[in-house]
Amino acid sequence: MTQSLPVIPVAEFRTLMSHFPTGVAIITTTAPDGEPRGMTVSSVCSVTLSPPTLLVCLRNGSPTLEAVLGSGTFAVNFLHGDARPVAELFASGAPDRFDLVPWRQPAGAAGPHLVQDAHAVADCRVSRTEPVGDHTVVFGETFQVVREPGHLPLLYGLREYQVWQADKSAESR
Repeated sequence: MTQSLPVIPVAEFRTLMSHFPTGVAIITTTAPDGEPRGMTVSSVCSVTLSPPTLLVCLRNGSPTLEAVLGSGTFAVNFLHGDARPVAELFASGAPDRFDLVPWRQPAGAAGPHLVQDAHAVADCRVSRTEPVGDHTVVFGETFQVVREPGHLPLLYGLREYQVWQADKSAESR
């Protein structure tokens, strides 16, 4: 006999996850109309080293998810410690967010690179998607990495942003 398990309230689950600090990234891509799309995420995870694959979880119905699915590519802009305002801007859903930050899309890149706010960017092609509840898990095979040394990562936990407190020499490892 299978026993049904209880479902915890959303607020309780949110509190649980707020106690797990994680890095902050902005997922960017280009929509079929040529316009850039992007959103802040903290749900980024490495999946496998061979082939180099990561996953991101994007909210169903978001313009960014639709553009990622349409283009088949996306860039993961890992934010540095001074980029909190940009994380908040891209979390706000402001329609003019790309007008307010410097960005470029290098030849062959999977999406816009946030040139002043990312300490690293992973360019990915979609290898698989899996809808789960109100989000879609997007697996991306990483085909290019760009790093900007000298910056410490931005973190989010306990419902606030913080900067990694490590010796800057550790950044080159």
